[in-house]
Order: sequence, then C-alpha cells, then structure tokens
Amino acid sequence: MRIIKEETHFNFLAKGPLCISLSGLLVLAGIVAYFAMGGLNYGVDFRGGTDVQVQFKETIDIKAVRQALSDGEIGSFSLKSFGQPGDNEFLISLGKKERTIGDKKNRGEEVKNLLKAKYPSLTVRRIESVGPRVGKELRLKAAQAIVFSLIAILLYVWLRFQWRYSIGALVALFHDVLIVMIAFVVTGKEVTLPVVAAILTIAGYSINDTIVIFDRIRENLRRYQKKEIYDIFNQSVNQTLSRTILTSGTTLFVVLAIYFFGGAIINDFAFALVLGVVVGTYSSIFIAAPIVHNLMKWFPAKIR
Repeated sequence: MRIIKEETHFNFLAKGPLCISLSGLLVLAGIVAYFAMGGLNYGVDFRGGTDVQVQFKETIDIKAVRQALSDGEIGSFSLKSFGQPGDNEFLISLGKKERTIGDKKNRGEEVKNLLKAKYPSLTVRRIESVGPRVGKELRLKAAQAIVFSLIAILLYVWLRFQWRYSIGALVALFHDVLIVMIAFVVTGKEVTLPVVAAILTIAGYSINDTIVIFDRIRENLRRYQKKEIYDIFNQSVNQTLSRTILTSGTTLFVVLAIYFFGGAIINDFAFALVLGVVVGTYSSIFIAAPIVHNLMKWFPAKIR
C-alpha cells in the first residue's frame, strides 16, 4: 500500500543542517529549563512517599480539600486536580514527616480517615507508598535501563552495518529521549515507571524506523556505486517515505486514542508515546540520515 509515490524527489539532506541545529538549540534550551525549573517531577515510584487518589461524588473546591488536609496536620503535602474537569478527583502527594519512635501509622490511611470524616461520600481510588530508599534504587535502575538499551542498540547497528550508521542512530536516539524528557520538564508531568517504559518503547520504535532507511541506503550504495552518495541518500529516504508515513501515522492514531480516551492513569504514558512517535519519525529522516551521510563523506569506507 502506498500513499506517496516512490518517485518523489524531496531534498531531505538539504534540510539536515538546519534541523540538526534547531534540535541542538532545543536540547540546550531544555537543559537550561531543567536547572531553572528544578529538574524532573518524579512520581512516587522514584521520589518515595505516598500518593492518595480520591474522588468526591459532589462538586468540591480544591481549596476546601487543601484546608481539610492542613487542619489534619498530616505534614507536608501537595494537592492537584486529577483526571478530566468535572470528575472531582484529586491526587494528594505526601512528603516526609517526622515520626516518634514506634509510630507505624499508614499515612495513606490517615488521609483517608481524615477526609472520610468530613466527606462521607469520598471514594479512595488508590493508595501507593514507596520508601525513599526504594525510590532511589528504582531511579538508578530506570536510568541504567535506558543507558544499557541505547548501548545495545549502538552495538547492534555497528555489527549489522558500520560504525558510521551506529553513530547516526545513537545521536537520533539520544535526541528522541532528550526531547521527551524536556517535554516532561516543561509541562511538569510526573516521571513514573510507565513513562520509563514508554521511553524504552520509543527507542525501539525509532530505531526500527531508522533501520528501514539504513537498509535502503546500503542497498542503493551497492547498486549505484558510480552515483553521488548525496543523491543516493536522498533517493533512499524518498523510497521509504511512504512506508515511514504509513507506519508512523497508524501508530500515532493508536497512541492518540490512548491519550484522549485511556484515562488519567495512563495519560502521561500516552503523552510520552505520542511525542516519541512524532520525534522518532522526524529524527530518522532529518537527524540520522544526514549524520551518516556526513560521516561517509568525511570518512569514506568500502561499500559492502
């Protein structure tokens, strides 16, 4: 099935320097935003603590809930609306609280009992608790999972193609991951274990798209050895363009459906996937391919 003819002649490589420069500026701006905004907003999985998600049958003002929690002396907490407007759902994130020796009260139950006493119709949707040590370990393991997966992809591409291809693929993957993380910094969305799973999914999706383009480039380099590699690269991206748009488009429809109709619990996960599909498709064409082309121009290699 083709939605774009194979005979298209878009000059993708000509846009490469501009796209790489813009992406570099965006990453630098994201790094500045990271420090200016205090870093990522880690969920309870990584920061430790207790999250309590509650829902009221009646319409209630968030200020009244905040006042009720403050009067209960539960220690530091943050409160925000959860779900769609009109759902009357709130997420209460409890910070650390000094306790006396022998005090083993469940903080989530404390909040539940406190609010239940004032609002009998209250429904507790979930209570999640993670110790600070466990949260720190999970944060470390999540970072290791992302780094090791990128290294594994680097080695795979190197063995299957050449080191020039592997560098192009790795830069594109780092680009995709960083853009998604920057979006989470700017929007203040929570980084949780499902979000890490989404980032790993994005890496796999992006490299699959990139490998398709690399395969066609290698095939055309063998077939047209007397042709300029600039033209071969453009030709290869054009030949795979229909497949790229069709695959990315159908995938995007699915993740958009998850984002809009999947509910608040997986909203951040779906947000990461939506952004990852778009950025991954962009980087395969405008980041990975131009980088490999430049490396081949600077470091000529035998065609194999």
